[in-house]
Formats: sequence, C-alpha cells, structure tokens
Amino acid sequence: EDGVTMPESLDHQRCCKLLLDILLAWVARTGRDATAGANIALRWDEEHPKVGVDPDVYLVEPALARDTRSLRTWEPGQHAPRLAIEVVSRDTARKDYIDGPAKFAASGTSELWVFDPERRGRGLPGGPWKLQVWRRSEEGAFRQVYAGDGPTYSEALGAWLVITDGGTRLRIADDEAGERLWPTAEEMADEARLRADAAEAELA
Repeated sequence: EDGVTMPESLDHQRCCKLLLDILLAWVARTGRDATAGANIALRWDEEHPKVGVDPDVYLVEPALARDTRSLRTWEPGQHAPRLAIEVVSRDTARKDYIDGPAKFAASGTSELWVFDPERRGRGLPGGPWKLQVWRRSEEGAFRQVYAGDGPTYSEALGAWLVITDGGTRLRIADDEAGERLWPTAEEMADEARLRADAAEAELA
C-alpha cells in the first residue's frame, strides 16, 4: 500500500513546493513587504481558536513577523492571507471542495485557488475541476469566480494561472498563453548560468 500512496504524496509535495518557490522568488524580486509560506495554522475566531484551516501555500501582505507560527487574525499585526492555495490530494478532496471555501471565506482570505491535478473531486458537489478560483468582492462576498482547466486571471497577483506539465503543475505567468512564466530562484540562477556560458562561448 505504501508503494501506492508514496508517489501521490511526493507529487503533492512537489506541486506545493513549486508554487511556494515561485511566490518566494516573486516577493524577493519585487521587494514586496509580504510573506509566502506553507501549512500555517490560519485561525480567525478568538472564542474558538481550534477552528481553522491550514493552507498548503499562502501569501500574506504586509509581511508577518519572522517568528510567526500560526496566523491568528484577531492579534495585532496579523492579517488574513491575500492568497491561499490548496492542492487536492486523495485524502483532502472533500475538505478542499466543500469545507475549504467556507472556511477561507470566514477567515477573511482575499483569494483562494483550488488545484485538482488528478480530478480527485469526482462525485463531490461542484466537482471535479482542474482549477477553481474563489475571490472576495468589494462588498465582502466570497464567491467562486472560475472553474475549469485554465488559464484564468488572478486579481490577487495581477497574473495568469496556467496548468503545465501535462496537467500536473500549476504555474503563474505574465501572459494568458503561459509563455512568460514566473520563475523560481533556481530557474533564475539556471538562466543566468546559461547566459553567462553563452557569452563566454561567444568571446571564445
């Protein structure tokens, strides 16, 4: 049984890590006062502090203090995420499709992405979709604004969400066609090395 669950678990981790690395690189590149992270305990009800949700990936702006271990929106200096991302796995489909949007709505989160690369939401209300986007309106309502295979636009980032790698990865791009993908720090370093090698070869 372990041989069956391990690949899915690893793929889920890799998908989440890619999104986090992209957001970390974007924050560094743009010098934004923001925190990108993973699996923080998001809580919004001081009277019921155990009620909450732990987003796979999140972006909070302004940035959180470095030693923040949980996000309690009733505490000074702590804000609901500007963006939360959930990647659906075999064990989280019901939570991500049904419970998650309501909880992120209650938390004050501005925008939620639910990425279901393997369409684990089959048989659930509203499923399955490869990608869903939920967004808070100016009036405060939290509604599903997109459900499909992408691409679609993220107002939280001012960028496009595109599904790549044969439907297994969610990426962020400057353009709807996904030709100008937001890079990770590692991808930027690789590109810089390629440019340096090309320049050196040209001189030689």
